[in-house]
Amino acid sequence: MLRLEARPAPSRAWTWASPLLALALTVLIGVLLFAVLGKDPVRGLQVFFWEPVKNTYALGELGVKATPLLLIALGLAVAFRSNVWNIGAEGQFIIGAIAASGVALLAGPGTGRWIVPALLAAGVLGGVAWAALVALLRDKCNASEILVSLMLVYVAVQVLGYLVYGPWKDPAGYNFPQTRNFDAVTQIPRLISGSRVHAGLLLALAGSALLWVFLFRTRGGFAQQVGGLAPAAARYAGFSSRRALWVALLVSGGAAGLAGALEAAGPIGQLTPYVPAGYGFAAIIVAFVGRLHPLGMVLAAVLMSMFYIGGELAQSRLGLPKSITGVFQGLLLFALLACDTLVNYRIRLGRAR
Repeated sequence: MLRLEARPAPSRAWTWASPLLALALTVLIGVLLFAVLGKDPVRGLQVFFWEPVKNTYALGELGVKATPLLLIALGLAVAFRSNVWNIGAEGQFIIGAIAASGVALLAGPGTGRWIVPALLAAGVLGGVAWAALVALLRDKCNASEILVSLMLVYVAVQVLGYLVYGPWKDPAGYNFPQTRNFDAVTQIPRLISGSRVHAGLLLALAGSALLWVFLFRTRGGFAQQVGGLAPAAARYAGFSSRRALWVALLVSGGAAGLAGALEAAGPIGQLTPYVPAGYGFAAIIVAFVGRLHPLGMVLAAVLMSMFYIGGELAQSRLGLPKSITGVFQGLLLFALLACDTLVNYRIRLGRAR
């Protein structure tokens, strides 16, 4: 029979091989799923893994989807490495989009390009403020950051709904719940002519490099990680747990808010009820598939973007429901959780004792 035997130390090889095995299992289960649904499995795999990269425009759309996922995942990596469980990045993303939209709506005929950094800063501050509520309740009331951050997502959705159905609703929008289109001066600069990919992708990649330096080359990053791995050792070394809590939540909230600002002022160009696309929750998967490492999260964000685009194409070309995207995301997460067993255990073949 097969049995699990504890390893004397976690396997470094399986730490990085586990996500690859999880991806292979996800593809295999996806093939079976397509067959059960009566769809051509080869065509299904082509929609998910070839169509998103087949030409320049497709790669641009991949970059559009990967930008918010990567930015949010980078912030969450700081929190998770600090043992602070910010599950409400979606709410911080929404508030960041709202704050940035408020600045963008102030633009007029004489507004210059300075408004772009201003609206991005507003998005960061919006996400920071929303995450600060979580930090305050955890710090002063010992409330669970998991529950508080998650519940604040629903509050953010209600704030968004109030604005787009109420005071910010476009009078000339044929009664649709949306703001007016932002002025062209507020648009995030595009990287490629004829593509929607914008400078936010460069910010996300720069953020990956900055996170690597912070985590592995600075005392502050070392303090955050020690506090997450060994709180008692961190206290003995004089590292402040309160400071680690606030840094983790404010950094992750600011990154999510920046992602929301880039989404509102980038590919969308207005504020609508459909701004929350689940990026804040999908970024949790990105963070763990990428092993909370900057380079790994870049690759995981690209993979998750392929799932988003593949899910959209599967609706129009294969007649599958919208939920197929969530199915693949869930399959990847559960496969990863299962494969991570091999990091601390090895499979042995032998008799039962």
